[in-house]
Amino acid sequence: MTGPLPSLPDERPPARRRRRVALAAPVAAGAAAGAASILAASLEWDIPVGAKIGVTLAAALLVGLATWATTATPKDRRKQAEPSSMAPEQWPPAPEHFTGRREALGELRKVFADRRRSEEVSPLVVSVYGRGGVGKSALMARFGQEVAEWFPDGRLYADLRGVVDSPIPPEEVLVGFLRALGVRQTTDPGGLDDLRKLWLTWTKGRRILIGLDNAHDGDQVRKLIPADPGCAVIVTSRQPLFLMNAFDTQLPVFSEAQGVELLARLAGGARVADDLTAAKEIVRLCDHLPLAIGICGARLATRSTWTLRLLADRLRDERQLLDQLQVPGSVDRSVRASVQLSYDDCTGIQRRLLRLLSGLTAPDVPGWVAGELLDVSELDGGDQLEALIDAQLAECSGTDQTGAMRYRLHDLVRVYAAELPAEEDERRRAAVERVLSGYRRRAEEAAQRRWPQDWGRTGRRGDFEGQGLAVGWLNSERLAVVAMVQLARDLKLWDLCWGLGRAFSSLCHSLRAYWSDWLLVAEIACEAAERMGDRRALAISLLDRAPALGGFGGHEAAGANAEEALAIFTELGESWWAARASRTVGMALFNDGHLDRAQDFLVAAIAGFEAEDDGWWAARSRRNLAELRLAQRRADEARELLEEALDVFKQEGNRYSEAQTLRAYGEALAAQARALRREGEHRAAEDGFLRAELNLDRAAEIFRQRGELWEEARCLRAAGEVGNPVNGLRELGYVRRAEEMLAALGDSWGVARTLLSVGRALARLGRTAEADAELRRAVDAFEELDDQWWRARSLRYLGEAHVEAGDPATGVPHLRRARELYRSLGNEAGMRRTLELLRRAEAS
Repeated sequence: MTGPLPSLPDERPPARRRRRVALAAPVAAGAAAGAASILAASLEWDIPVGAKIGVTLAAALLVGLATWATTATPKDRRKQAEPSSMAPEQWPPAPEHFTGRREALGELRKVFADRRRSEEVSPLVVSVYGRGGVGKSALMARFGQEVAEWFPDGRLYADLRGVVDSPIPPEEVLVGFLRALGVRQTTDPGGLDDLRKLWLTWTKGRRILIGLDNAHDGDQVRKLIPADPGCAVIVTSRQPLFLMNAFDTQLPVFSEAQGVELLARLAGGARVADDLTAAKEIVRLCDHLPLAIGICGARLATRSTWTLRLLADRLRDERQLLDQLQVPGSVDRSVRASVQLSYDDCTGIQRRLLRLLSGLTAPDVPGWVAGELLDVSELDGGDQLEALIDAQLAECSGTDQTGAMRYRLHDLVRVYAAELPAEEDERRRAAVERVLSGYRRRAEEAAQRRWPQDWGRTGRRGDFEGQGLAVGWLNSERLAVVAMVQLARDLKLWDLCWGLGRAFSSLCHSLRAYWSDWLLVAEIACEAAERMGDRRALAISLLDRAPALGGFGGHEAAGANAEEALAIFTELGESWWAARASRTVGMALFNDGHLDRAQDFLVAAIAGFEAEDDGWWAARSRRNLAELRLAQRRADEARELLEEALDVFKQEGNRYSEAQTLRAYGEALAAQARALRREGEHRAAEDGFLRAELNLDRAAEIFRQRGELWEEARCLRAAGEVGNPVNGLRELGYVRRAEEMLAALGDSWGVARTLLSVGRALARLGRTAEADAELRRAVDAFEELDDQWWRARSLRYLGEAHVEAGDPATGVPHLRRARELYRSLGNEAGMRRTLELLRRAEAS
């Protein structure tokens, strides 16, 4: 801002001289007029020509003297139009309960302070834009009061009414501003350009703050900006105005803390403190919008018998939400009216897009969805979506992992749009079908990139880059896909529902992630297949659901699903799918502790895949059988199976499957090393431990580089179970880290399994009390998951920890419970080990 301007010199003459000039003017005019009349008459006299010319010149001189005497000077003319000495003061008062805008005020203070110290030759223009009801006008009013002393020549304000049907034209605003400055216009000032010139004239050399509230667009504002650097302009609008040389800032909605603070100021701090949970819920249901929160606070302030919980419950009903967010008796002061103004300003196609978007239950969507809804190109749809953002009806929720921009409707806008007349059923259904088809295509492409072997006989390999893109797509679209599957079910679009659900389940299975969503979608896909009457599709969905059930400890249910799928595929003559079902049955039985039955199905699966000439699935099934052999303490056989599988995966260049097999191979080497150590072969055991650790490190590094968190966690857990006596603390660190990772991934069974590993690592370190606590947690977790085999194993290890610590009396009850569970499961291997421990404990 410019510094204080020097005052203008006083050009008015002293009072006495002014009176003499005023009296002399009419006297001189009268004398000159009389003399001129006489001289004019003398022209009729008979005198020489030269004399007549002299007389004419004398008359003209006298007339000029009369004109000069009776005409005001420029100074006098300026004095007639000189404005009043009082500076105009039109600024609105700041709201009484203004709060929550410390950052925005700080930003404005910095901008104004920087300008005061600068040498800019143009005025400061600040544009504040944001949603209706976000508090733009309140911020402008509050800040304008704060900097009032910086503008001694006045503060002008105009509500441009840019969000209504008839925005105020700039000509009308300029007339009002000039009148406020004391400019008395006795004639028509002309058009906008003439008013603009007059405005620039009367703001020159002055320091005036100008507030332009609720602007419609930049054209409404540009002519109202003065030229003098001593002036400043604050403009508010719902959309960006793209003014040249302006400081633009978007005012966001309140944070949770800011919303609660406003609610407390209006409804009472003690009242809010008594039910802070309900207060936070009110703020959330108000979409953090200050207007809505203020209305709620006012309602509570006038209803002392209402609790915050009562109001929150009222707001939770979306059918009445906007009715609650309205000041009684004042339709204009409501969220509905605020949104209506923005909606009315949209074009027809933008309104249609808003209505269609409100019907999608996804939290946000990428830009291509708009094109599908409107049946236009992705680019054109994106342009219409950006227009909704400019109108503050939608917002960009960020950029996802694929680099795509994502968009969402504001929550209260979505509720408002749901009240609007719906699209014709056929048009709406067609629009939604296009979106669902787009999601299905993209989901299937991602799933086939991620795990091509899940989509047919091998022959295709997933490349690392493509697999990474698939992971990014799932992470970005997970919530949207789940919502789309549910929407397809609601609309009874069963084919789209099944196809999208199948692709989503494949992606989750390959990542071992998003277990709850995976199970939900797999169940919907099963329903869709049944509604279609497609038995093959049903069998595939049953296989997709089985491992999801197993992830929550439902191994028996998983086995039942897989056995039903096996029966269907066998009936349909689908031998490849039958082999897959046989493998899934075997794994469900294995995880449920039925090792003998499980091995029969796994052996059958290997034979089936070899008959289909599918080397990848045969190798994978060999790895599964090797893991079962490890559970049977047949480490030599397990190692042989794993070496066969490794050869296949290396030949195919399948790094992912190679790393999985390296992890199992490391476990087999560790089991052999532990056996050697028990036999006293310490040198050979040390070598075996080292080889096991190297293989596990290699596998973990491959998964780490690929971003495969679940597989990396499994490698860490395996590294923590090696049992190398010189690496006890390091192994404990591995399993602790694995527990954290699996908990973050939502793998409840994996967490329970890792608790068992933590307890065993602590027991090997001699920290029996800590081991007891962790192993008891594992027992409880498997009981909650209804996984009896792993519960029995946890009890056995709990008893073993106490026996090894020299406290057999504490260990025996746990071992007896384990024995009973193994007996009920028919698990002979588990029974043998438990009986050995019981004999040792009882002998002690």
